[in-house]
Amino acid sequence: MPKAATSFAEGPPGSHGTPLALIGTAGAPSWLSQRLDSGEHPDSVAAFRLARETFVAGQRIDMGRLATTLGIDRTSLFRWVGNRDSLLSEVLWSLAVPTLSQADQAHAHLKGADRVVAVLTAFAEDLISADYFRTFLRREPARALRLLTTNESEIQRRYVAVVEHLVRVEMGEHPFGTAINPADLAYLLVRISESHTYADLITGEMPSSGRVRAAFAFVMRSGG
Repeated sequence: MPKAATSFAEGPPGSHGTPLALIGTAGAPSWLSQRLDSGEHPDSVAAFRLARETFVAGQRIDMGRLATTLGIDRTSLFRWVGNRDSLLSEVLWSLAVPTLSQADQAHAHLKGADRVVAVLTAFAEDLISADYFRTFLRREPARALRLLTTNESEIQRRYVAVVEHLVRVEMGEHPFGTAINPADLAYLLVRISESHTYADLITGEMPSSGRVRAAFAFVMRSGG
């Protein structure tokens, strides 16, 4: 996520990114993502952009302060962007889109399982190294895990959709013969990513890009 701060600052969630990165929002749209992408709700886009800038600055997104800065009341803000969890989910995913795109482009020369491992590792490395993202995890650990690692929000479902597409493109409909299908493999890879990226919240261990790369490589090598 660290490089996303400038590369996506001017648009709503669906407006930038490679086809790979944009698959997530298309596969699991939300009420707010549709408002942001439609171009028909400039007030929602303005509130989203301010919330995103606040988050990237390492500050807590507070709905009351956000409404005051925008010169509106909280009722209007909730009408524009929904509740705080909905807004946070879209802010988080908007940062994932350019990060995924960068990983996608950086490893376009690779093929098959090697490309799957490289793209997912690069994405995890960015999550581990982004100071403002780690600040959010430390400040709101329970909320972060709920929004990022469960299907209560769209984030995990979007990431699974992205990984499933990557698996299908690089490894076909039967990645390891009949052992596992692309959807199940994608979910497994996402859970591996989550367990290592958020290790400090789950087990108390420091997240390690080396360990997540080794875990991805082991699964992809063992399956083949």
